[in-house]
Amino acid sequence: MSDIIQLLPDHVANQIAAGEVVQRPASVVKELLENAIDAGSDSIKLIIKDAGKTLVQVIDNGKGMSTTDARLSFERHATSKIKTAEDLFQLNTKGFRGEALASIAAIAHVELKTKQENDDVGNAIIIEGSNVVSQDVVVTPKGTSVSVKNLFFNIPARRNFLKSNVVELRHVIDEFHRVALAHPDISFALYNNGNEAFNLPISNYRQRIVNIFGNKTNEKLVPVEEDTEVLKISGFVGKPEFAKKSRGEQYFFVNNRFIKSAYLNHAISSAFDGLLKTGTHASYFLNLTVNPLTIDINIHPTKTEIKFDDEHTLYALLRSAVKHSLGQFNIAPVLDFDRDANLDTPYDYTKNSKVSTPTIEVDRSFNPFQEETNAPTKAVSYKKEPATSWESLYVGLESKSTKNEEDFSEVHFESQESTGSIFDEDTQVEQANTTYQLHNKYIVSTIKSGMLVIDQNRAHQRILYEDFLKNMTIKEAATQQLLFPLQLHFSIQEIEIINQLKDDLEHTGFIFSEVTNDSLDITGVPVGVPESEVSIILEQLISDVENEVPDSNFSATDLLAKSMAKSLAIKTGQSLQKDEQEHLVNKLFACKEPNASPTNRTTFVTMSVDELDKKFI
Repeated sequence: MSDIIQLLPDHVANQIAAGEVVQRPASVVKELLENAIDAGSDSIKLIIKDAGKTLVQVIDNGKGMSTTDARLSFERHATSKIKTAEDLFQLNTKGFRGEALASIAAIAHVELKTKQENDDVGNAIIIEGSNVVSQDVVVTPKGTSVSVKNLFFNIPARRNFLKSNVVELRHVIDEFHRVALAHPDISFALYNNGNEAFNLPISNYRQRIVNIFGNKTNEKLVPVEEDTEVLKISGFVGKPEFAKKSRGEQYFFVNNRFIKSAYLNHAISSAFDGLLKTGTHASYFLNLTVNPLTIDINIHPTKTEIKFDDEHTLYALLRSAVKHSLGQFNIAPVLDFDRDANLDTPYDYTKNSKVSTPTIEVDRSFNPFQEETNAPTKAVSYKKEPATSWESLYVGLESKSTKNEEDFSEVHFESQESTGSIFDEDTQVEQANTTYQLHNKYIVSTIKSGMLVIDQNRAHQRILYEDFLKNMTIKEAATQQLLFPLQLHFSIQEIEIINQLKDDLEHTGFIFSEVTNDSLDITGVPVGVPESEVSIILEQLISDVENEVPDSNFSATDLLAKSMAKSLAIKTGQSLQKDEQEHLVNKLFACKEPNASPTNRTTFVTMSVDELDKKFI
């Protein structure tokens, strides 16, 4: 039998490696930004077009590359970061695999321009699908510029898996945020389709967070500082009252490298135990500094997962540090109501701080046995008022009570006559019988064939969903004007999502008077929507758009209707009056599809008399 094992060609091996390293345009952004940081840059520009599908370009002012290095950088396993296997456990750089540029060049059109500081001219290399098209001398400023065009041009199947521009742009911005937050000592700029989206100057860590997420973020931050032999923690956590429904603002950095860790995230959640509302997540921006020998970052192709030698110790230290900060800044509740705030230890107190000795002042002329002869004594007399009979307090109330009963004896309630049945014959509710609420979750009523059990939350979602869809379709939604404009603050990315859905929101009844980069003013809301629920609705909507958009064929109108119905629906555990229960039942069976909620979950079940009889056999 002939030999069947053979070595893969380089261009095929590179495409296979690209499947691990490059999943979407955001992966290219991450690799190029990290290379620019490793080059010692202090100013980096990111330019993207069509969410990175057409162009991803990173320009830095780093040290650049020589002619030989520029050519070798596109070879597999070519790197300047490590030389021996031991170097893997002493990494202080971002990239080290030597696969990024080779993988990117295998599936895109790449143009690299680079020049070192002492050179008169630079080098330009053009590669298309691992094939070097040209390498020439070029005039270019100090540093490196890498342009990645037409991503996945030679792998159309992979390109078809990409989501819409809205979703891909969100992933690109997420990667940009992760790199920019880890390096506040570097200035970053992001240009999307020719428009400047972010311009982040060199600043401290707090100011970098504010520049990314908006000015209102400053008042939401609580500093966290802890320095031990095992772990050094620095950064900020968000106050509990500003917790969000999404996990968007959660960032862990280990030795200036963004990571994801469900275990460490649980430590933060544990520190906030009892402070967060159900379904909300705390924000945090934490930098963890550990000995490189105690971590292994070579366990995942994207390097976003890290293995720690002693996770349990890190968990305890992180949880303790966050709890300490929340307590020091009076965020956490205190049960000692007689506590004197003046006795609290200042947060910035250290053992090296100078302590001033308290002084004691004594009145040496005071004699407790000396009689006060100078001060004339005055006899104090109290005039006792005649006791008032307690019965006099209730004089006249009996007549008033009788009068009130007479006033309300002829109150009539308006009601509309039923013009027809809105139920099918099988599910027609017997109007003579009342409804019952079970465990503040289900509404039970009788029908001709037996019993009807309705999930109040899902049923109300269906009712609201169809109402919102109708309003957005006919564009005739009713609006209630607010007495004072409602100003809400969001990040730049969240404002962009709201702008995309602004027209549909206005068709549901919202009125926006002004929308800026980090805030929006609302002067009108849909009828029946409380003012206090507006921010919750918009946060839920943003979360749904970020997490539940399936592809470019989704309907923004449908998504908006589902999100608003989910936010405003009657919650499980809410007690309903008899008329509210009956109204909910009637409205549900007036819907076009009463059998399922907007998320295609069952809204009610029926149980016939025969089925009940079988239970007693």
